[in-house]
Amino acid sequence: MGAPAAGPAPVAPAAVAPTPGRGGAVTLLLGAVAAAALVSSGMLWQKLSAIQEQLARQTADSGAQAIEARTMARQAEELVRETAARLSVAEARVSEVALQRSQLEELMQSLSRSRDENLVVDIESAIRLAQQQAQLTGSLEPLVAALKSANQRIERAAQPRLAPVQRAIGRDLDRLTRATVTDTAGLLGRLDDLVRQVDELPVLNAVAQAASTKRLSTGPATPGSTPAPTEGLAWWQAALQRSWEVVRDEARGLVRVSRIDQPEAILLAPEQTFFLRENLKLKLLNARLAVLARQFDSARADLGAATVALNKYFDPAARRTQIAASTLQTAQASLKAAEQPRLDETLSALATAAAGR
Repeated sequence: MGAPAAGPAPVAPAAVAPTPGRGGAVTLLLGAVAAAALVSSGMLWQKLSAIQEQLARQTADSGAQAIEARTMARQAEELVRETAARLSVAEARVSEVALQRSQLEELMQSLSRSRDENLVVDIESAIRLAQQQAQLTGSLEPLVAALKSANQRIERAAQPRLAPVQRAIGRDLDRLTRATVTDTAGLLGRLDDLVRQVDELPVLNAVAQAASTKRLSTGPATPGSTPAPTEGLAWWQAALQRSWEVVRDEARGLVRVSRIDQPEAILLAPEQTFFLRENLKLKLLNARLAVLARQFDSARADLGAATVALNKYFDPAARRTQIAASTLQTAQASLKAAEQPRLDETLSALATAAAGR
Protein backbone atom coordinates (compact mmCIF):
# COMPACT_ATOMS: atom_id res chain seq x y z
CA MET A 1 0.00 0.00 0.00
CA GLY A 2 1.16 3.51 -0.66
CA ALA A 3 1.78 6.26 1.97
CA PRO A 4 -1.28 8.23 3.02
CA ALA A 5 -1.78 11.56 1.34
CA ALA A 6 -0.85 14.60 3.34
CA GLY A 7 -3.82 16.51 4.62
CA PRO A 8 -4.19 20.26 5.04
CA ALA A 9 -2.03 21.92 7.64
CA PRO A 10 -3.56 22.40 11.12
CA VAL A 11 -4.76 25.83 11.98
CA ALA A 12 -3.91 27.19 15.46
CA PRO A 13 -7.04 28.01 17.44
CA ALA A 14 -7.66 31.44 18.37
CA ALA A 15 -6.76 32.36 21.92
CA VAL A 16 -9.82 32.49 24.14
CA ALA A 17 -9.72 34.39 27.32
CA PRO A 18 -10.91 32.45 30.39
CA THR A 19 -13.98 33.65 32.03
CA PRO A 20 -14.60 33.59 35.75
CA GLY A 21 -17.79 31.54 35.63
CA ARG A 22 -16.35 28.78 33.57
CA GLY A 23 -13.36 28.21 35.92
CA GLY A 24 -15.58 27.62 38.94
CA ALA A 25 -17.47 24.96 37.12
CA VAL A 26 -14.29 23.19 36.24
CA THR A 27 -13.22 23.42 39.82
CA LEU A 28 -16.46 22.01 41.01
CA LEU A 29 -16.20 19.32 38.43
CA LEU A 30 -12.75 18.44 39.50
CA GLY A 31 -13.82 18.46 43.16
CA ALA A 32 -16.70 16.20 42.36
CA VAL A 33 -14.38 13.88 40.48
CA ALA A 34 -11.93 13.93 43.36
CA ALA A 35 -14.69 13.25 45.88
CA ALA A 36 -15.97 10.47 43.74
CA ALA A 37 -12.47 9.10 43.45
CA LEU A 38 -12.04 9.43 47.19
CA VAL A 39 -15.31 7.67 47.85
CA SER A 40 -14.43 5.03 45.34
CA SER A 41 -11.03 4.59 46.95
CA GLY A 42 -12.65 4.28 50.37
CA MET A 43 -15.07 1.78 49.10
CA LEU A 44 -12.28 -0.15 47.36
CA TRP A 45 -10.26 -0.04 50.55
CA GLN A 46 -13.17 -1.35 52.56
CA LYS A 47 -13.74 -4.06 50.00
CA LEU A 48 -10.04 -4.86 50.00
CA SER A 49 -10.09 -5.03 53.80
CA ALA A 50 -13.09 -7.31 53.72
CA ILE A 51 -11.37 -9.48 51.14
CA GLN A 52 -8.23 -9.57 53.24
CA GLU A 53 -10.25 -10.51 56.31
CA GLN A 54 -12.06 -13.16 54.34
CA LEU A 55 -8.76 -14.45 52.97
CA ALA A 56 -7.34 -14.47 56.50
CA ARG A 57 -10.35 -16.40 57.76
CA GLN A 58 -10.17 -18.78 54.85
CA THR A 59 -6.46 -19.18 55.42
CA ALA A 60 -7.07 -19.89 59.09
CA ASP A 61 -9.84 -22.29 58.21
CA SER A 62 -7.66 -23.95 55.61
CA GLY A 63 -4.87 -24.30 58.18
CA ALA A 64 -7.27 -25.81 60.70
CA GLN A 65 -8.63 -28.11 58.03
CA ALA A 66 -5.12 -29.02 57.00
CA ILE A 67 -4.25 -29.77 60.60
CA GLU A 68 -7.43 -31.74 60.96
CA ALA A 69 -6.71 -33.51 57.66
CA ARG A 70 -3.19 -34.37 58.83
CA THR A 71 -4.65 -35.63 62.10
CA MET A 72 -7.20 -37.70 60.24
CA ALA A 73 -4.53 -38.91 57.87
CA ARG A 74 -2.44 -40.04 60.82
CA GLN A 75 -5.46 -41.69 62.35
CA ALA A 76 -6.30 -43.33 59.03
CA GLU A 77 -2.71 -44.47 58.68
CA GLU A 78 -2.79 -45.90 62.18
CA LEU A 79 -6.13 -47.51 61.41
CA VAL A 80 -4.69 -48.96 58.20
CA ARG A 81 -1.73 -50.35 60.11
CA GLU A 82 -4.04 -51.72 62.78
CA THR A 83 -6.34 -53.16 60.11
CA ALA A 84 -3.36 -54.71 58.33
CA ALA A 85 -2.21 -56.24 61.60
CA ARG A 86 -5.71 -57.56 62.28
CA LEU A 87 -5.95 -58.83 58.71
CA SER A 88 -2.66 -60.67 59.07
CA VAL A 89 -3.89 -62.15 62.34
CA ALA A 90 -7.20 -63.08 60.70
CA GLU A 91 -5.36 -64.65 57.76
CA ALA A 92 -3.21 -66.59 60.18
CA ARG A 93 -6.33 -67.75 62.01
CA VAL A 94 -8.05 -68.60 58.71
CA SER A 95 -5.06 -70.66 57.62
CA GLU A 96 -5.05 -72.33 61.03
CA VAL A 97 -8.78 -73.03 60.77
CA ALA A 98 -8.30 -74.41 57.26
CA LEU A 99 -5.53 -76.66 58.54
CA GLN A 100 -7.72 -77.79 61.41
CA ARG A 101 -10.60 -78.37 59.00
CA SER A 102 -8.44 -80.49 56.71
CA GLN A 103 -7.19 -82.44 59.71
CA LEU A 104 -10.78 -82.84 60.93
CA GLU A 105 -11.90 -84.05 57.49
CA GLU A 106 -9.05 -86.54 57.39
CA LEU A 107 -9.99 -87.68 60.89
CA MET A 108 -13.64 -88.03 59.90
CA GLN A 109 -12.71 -89.99 56.79
CA SER A 110 -10.44 -92.19 58.86
CA LEU A 111 -13.22 -92.73 61.39
CA SER A 112 -15.67 -93.44 58.59
CA ARG A 113 -13.31 -95.98 57.02
CA SER A 114 -12.67 -97.53 60.41
CA ARG A 115 -16.41 -97.70 61.10
CA ASP A 116 -17.04 -99.32 57.72
CA GLU A 117 -14.23 -101.82 58.28
CA ASN A 118 -15.59 -102.67 61.73
CA LEU A 119 -19.07 -103.06 60.26
CA VAL A 120 -17.78 -105.38 57.54
CA VAL A 121 -15.84 -107.47 60.06
CA ASP A 122 -18.86 -107.70 62.39
CA ILE A 123 -21.16 -108.75 59.54
CA GLU A 124 -18.72 -111.39 58.32
CA SER A 125 -18.30 -112.79 61.85
CA ALA A 126 -22.08 -112.91 62.34
CA ILE A 127 -22.61 -114.71 59.03
CA ARG A 128 -19.92 -117.31 59.75
CA LEU A 129 -21.39 -117.90 63.21
CA ALA A 130 -24.83 -118.31 61.63
CA GLN A 131 -23.36 -120.86 59.21
CA GLN A 132 -22.03 -122.90 62.13
CA GLN A 133 -25.39 -122.71 63.90
CA ALA A 134 -27.19 -123.78 60.72
CA GLN A 135 -24.86 -126.75 60.33
CA LEU A 136 -25.46 -127.79 63.94
CA THR A 137 -29.23 -127.34 63.92
CA GLY A 138 -29.95 -128.29 60.30
CA SER A 139 -32.12 -125.18 59.89
CA LEU A 140 -31.73 -122.17 57.60
CA GLU A 141 -33.27 -119.73 60.09
CA PRO A 142 -29.90 -118.60 61.60
CA LEU A 143 -28.58 -117.75 58.13
CA VAL A 144 -31.74 -115.86 57.15
CA ALA A 145 -31.74 -113.90 60.42
CA ALA A 146 -28.04 -113.02 60.08
CA LEU A 147 -28.44 -111.81 56.48
CA LYS A 148 -31.51 -109.69 57.34
CA SER A 149 -29.68 -108.11 60.29
CA ALA A 150 -26.65 -107.38 58.08
CA ASN A 151 -28.89 -105.78 55.45
CA GLN A 152 -30.50 -103.50 58.06
CA ARG A 153 -27.11 -102.44 59.45
CA ILE A 154 -25.84 -101.56 55.97
CA GLU A 155 -28.99 -99.53 55.28
CA ARG A 156 -28.46 -97.56 58.52
CA ALA A 157 -24.79 -96.96 57.64
CA ALA A 158 -25.76 -95.44 54.24
CA GLN A 159 -22.31 -95.97 52.73
CA PRO A 160 -22.16 -96.19 48.90
CA ARG A 161 -19.09 -98.44 49.03
CA LEU A 162 -21.17 -101.09 50.82
CA ALA A 163 -23.83 -101.19 48.08
CA PRO A 164 -22.29 -104.30 46.38
CA VAL A 165 -22.39 -106.11 49.73
CA GLN A 166 -26.07 -105.24 50.12
CA ARG A 167 -26.87 -106.53 46.61
CA ALA A 168 -25.00 -109.79 47.30
CA ILE A 169 -26.90 -110.22 50.59
CA GLY A 170 -30.20 -109.72 48.75
CA ARG A 171 -29.34 -112.40 46.18
CA ASP A 172 -28.28 -114.87 48.90
CA LEU A 173 -31.50 -114.16 50.82
CA ASP A 174 -33.55 -115.00 47.73
CA ARG A 175 -31.59 -118.22 47.28
CA LEU A 176 -32.12 -119.18 50.93
CA THR A 177 -35.86 -118.52 50.78
CA ARG A 178 -36.14 -120.80 47.72
CA ALA A 179 -34.04 -123.57 49.30
CA THR A 180 -35.72 -126.63 50.79
CA VAL A 181 -35.01 -127.73 54.35
CA THR A 182 -34.54 -131.41 55.12
CA ASP A 183 -36.59 -133.04 57.86
CA THR A 184 -33.65 -134.31 59.90
CA ALA A 185 -35.90 -135.93 62.48
CA GLY A 186 -37.77 -137.85 59.78
CA LEU A 187 -34.50 -138.96 58.18
CA LEU A 188 -33.20 -140.24 61.50
CA GLY A 189 -36.51 -142.05 62.10
CA ARG A 190 -36.25 -143.83 58.74
CA LEU A 191 -32.70 -144.93 59.54
CA ASP A 192 -33.86 -146.28 62.91
CA ASP A 193 -36.63 -148.25 61.18
CA LEU A 194 -34.07 -149.72 58.79
CA VAL A 195 -31.87 -150.80 61.69
CA ARG A 196 -34.85 -152.60 63.27
CA GLN A 197 -35.80 -154.29 60.00
CA VAL A 198 -32.36 -155.76 59.33
CA ASP A 199 -32.98 -158.83 61.51
CA GLU A 200 -36.14 -159.66 59.55
CA LEU A 201 -34.70 -159.36 56.04
CA PRO A 202 -34.40 -162.73 54.24
CA VAL A 203 -31.00 -163.56 52.75
CA LEU A 204 -30.57 -165.16 49.34
CA ASN A 205 -29.24 -168.54 50.58
CA ALA A 206 -31.96 -169.05 53.21
CA VAL A 207 -33.75 -172.39 52.68
CA ALA A 208 -37.52 -172.27 53.14
CA GLN A 209 -38.93 -174.21 56.00
CA ALA A 210 -40.19 -177.59 54.94
CA ALA A 211 -43.90 -178.04 54.73
CA SER A 212 -43.60 -181.26 56.65
CA THR A 213 -42.05 -179.49 59.58
CA LYS A 214 -44.98 -177.10 59.57
CA ARG A 215 -47.46 -179.93 59.54
CA LEU A 216 -45.68 -181.84 62.28
CA SER A 217 -45.55 -178.76 64.42
CA THR A 218 -49.28 -178.14 64.05
CA GLY A 219 -51.53 -179.69 66.61
CA PRO A 220 -54.85 -181.50 66.15
CA ALA A 221 -57.58 -179.74 64.29
CA THR A 222 -60.02 -177.62 66.22
CA PRO A 223 -63.69 -178.48 66.31
CA GLY A 224 -64.65 -175.73 63.91
CA SER A 225 -61.88 -176.35 61.38
CA THR A 226 -62.20 -177.95 57.94
CA PRO A 227 -61.70 -181.70 58.09
CA ALA A 228 -58.38 -182.95 56.75
CA PRO A 229 -58.27 -185.24 53.72
CA THR A 230 -57.26 -188.14 56.00
CA GLU A 231 -60.56 -188.04 57.86
CA GLY A 232 -62.81 -190.94 57.04
CA LEU A 233 -59.86 -193.22 56.40
CA ALA A 234 -58.53 -195.98 58.56
CA TRP A 235 -55.91 -195.04 61.06
CA TRP A 236 -53.23 -196.98 59.28
CA GLN A 237 -54.13 -195.34 55.96
CA ALA A 238 -54.03 -191.88 57.51
CA ALA A 239 -50.65 -192.57 59.12
CA LEU A 240 -49.29 -193.89 55.88
CA GLN A 241 -50.51 -190.80 53.96
CA ARG A 242 -48.95 -188.40 56.48
CA SER A 243 -45.66 -190.30 56.34
CA TRP A 244 -45.69 -190.12 52.56
CA GLU A 245 -46.25 -186.36 52.60
CA VAL A 246 -43.38 -185.89 55.06
CA VAL A 247 -41.03 -187.94 52.91
CA ARG A 248 -42.14 -186.08 49.79
CA ASP A 249 -41.61 -182.63 51.35
CA GLU A 250 -38.21 -183.63 52.68
CA ALA A 251 -37.20 -184.89 49.26
CA ARG A 252 -38.36 -181.63 47.67
CA GLY A 253 -36.41 -179.59 50.24
CA LEU A 254 -33.16 -181.39 49.46
CA VAL A 255 -32.96 -179.90 45.97
CA ARG A 256 -33.86 -176.30 44.99
CA VAL A 257 -33.44 -174.76 41.55
CA SER A 258 -33.04 -170.97 41.40
CA ARG A 259 -31.23 -168.26 39.41
CA ILE A 260 -27.86 -167.19 40.89
CA ASP A 261 -27.04 -163.50 40.25
CA GLN A 262 -24.74 -163.06 43.26
CA PRO A 263 -22.49 -166.11 43.77
CA GLU A 264 -20.96 -164.57 46.91
CA ALA A 265 -24.38 -164.47 48.54
CA ILE A 266 -25.04 -168.13 47.76
CA LEU A 267 -21.64 -169.16 49.14
CA LEU A 268 -22.29 -167.28 52.40
CA ALA A 269 -22.20 -169.69 55.34
CA PRO A 270 -25.22 -169.72 57.69
CA GLU A 271 -23.10 -168.69 60.67
CA GLN A 272 -21.90 -165.63 58.74
CA THR A 273 -25.43 -164.29 58.33
CA PHE A 274 -25.29 -162.84 61.83
CA PHE A 275 -22.18 -160.84 61.02
CA LEU A 276 -23.70 -159.73 57.71
CA ARG A 277 -26.72 -158.30 59.49
CA GLU A 278 -24.54 -156.66 62.15
CA ASN A 279 -22.32 -155.04 59.51
CA LEU A 280 -25.40 -153.68 57.77
CA LYS A 281 -26.63 -152.27 61.09
CA LEU A 282 -23.24 -150.63 61.68
CA LYS A 283 -23.35 -148.96 58.27
CA LEU A 284 -26.82 -147.59 58.99
CA LEU A 285 -25.79 -146.40 62.46
CA ASN A 286 -22.68 -144.74 61.00
CA ALA A 287 -24.90 -142.96 58.49
CA ARG A 288 -27.15 -141.83 61.35
CA LEU A 289 -24.19 -140.43 63.30
CA ALA A 290 -22.92 -138.68 60.17
CA VAL A 291 -26.32 -137.03 59.69
CA LEU A 292 -26.24 -135.82 63.29
CA ALA A 293 -22.72 -134.46 62.75
CA ARG A 294 -23.79 -132.79 59.45
CA GLN A 295 -21.23 -134.85 57.54
CA PHE A 296 -23.48 -135.62 54.61
CA ASP A 297 -20.75 -136.99 52.35
CA SER A 298 -19.88 -139.66 54.90
CA ALA A 299 -23.57 -140.45 55.47
CA ARG A 300 -24.13 -140.76 51.71
CA ALA A 301 -21.19 -143.15 51.40
CA ASP A 302 -22.48 -145.34 54.27
CA LEU A 303 -25.98 -145.46 52.80
CA GLY A 304 -24.52 -146.38 49.42
CA ALA A 305 -22.58 -149.26 51.00
CA ALA A 306 -25.73 -150.40 52.82
CA THR A 307 -27.66 -150.33 49.53
CA VAL A 308 -24.99 -152.46 47.83
CA ALA A 309 -25.03 -155.00 50.69
CA LEU A 310 -28.83 -155.12 50.65
CA ASN A 311 -28.99 -155.77 46.90
CA LYS A 312 -26.14 -158.30 47.04
CA TYR A 313 -26.90 -160.55 50.02
CA PHE A 314 -30.66 -160.25 50.58
CA ASP A 315 -33.58 -161.56 48.58
CA PRO A 316 -34.77 -158.78 46.22
CA ALA A 317 -38.08 -160.56 45.62
CA ALA A 318 -39.04 -160.40 49.30
CA ARG A 319 -41.51 -157.72 50.34
CA ARG A 320 -39.42 -156.62 53.32
CA THR A 321 -36.30 -156.27 51.18
CA GLN A 322 -38.19 -154.09 48.71
CA ILE A 323 -39.51 -151.88 51.52
CA ALA A 324 -35.97 -151.53 52.96
CA ALA A 325 -34.57 -150.64 49.51
CA SER A 326 -37.27 -148.00 49.01
CA THR A 327 -36.52 -146.52 52.44
CA LEU A 328 -32.80 -146.35 51.59
CA GLN A 329 -33.54 -144.53 48.34
CA THR A 330 -35.73 -142.02 50.18
CA ALA A 331 -32.99 -141.43 52.76
CA GLN A 332 -30.38 -140.83 50.03
CA ALA A 333 -32.69 -138.35 48.30
CA SER A 334 -33.16 -136.55 51.63
CA LEU A 335 -29.38 -136.35 52.04
CA LYS A 336 -29.04 -134.66 48.65
CA ALA A 337 -31.56 -132.00 49.72
CA ALA A 338 -29.91 -131.64 53.14
CA GLU A 339 -26.93 -129.71 51.75
CA GLN A 340 -27.31 -126.09 52.78
CA PRO A 341 -26.78 -123.34 50.21
CA ARG A 342 -23.43 -121.60 50.46
CA LEU A 343 -23.05 -117.84 50.95
CA ASP A 344 -19.96 -117.48 48.77
CA GLU A 345 -21.28 -114.35 47.02
CA THR A 346 -21.87 -112.45 50.26
CA LEU A 347 -18.55 -113.52 51.75
CA SER A 348 -16.71 -112.51 48.57
CA ALA A 349 -18.38 -109.07 48.57
CA LEU A 350 -17.44 -108.62 52.24
CA ALA A 351 -13.82 -109.55 51.51
CA THR A 352 -13.73 -107.03 48.65
CA ALA A 353 -15.20 -104.28 50.87
CA ALA A 354 -12.70 -105.07 53.64
CA ALA A 355 -9.83 -104.79 51.16
CA GLY A 356 -11.02 -101.27 50.23
CA ARG A 357 -11.63 -101.99 46.56
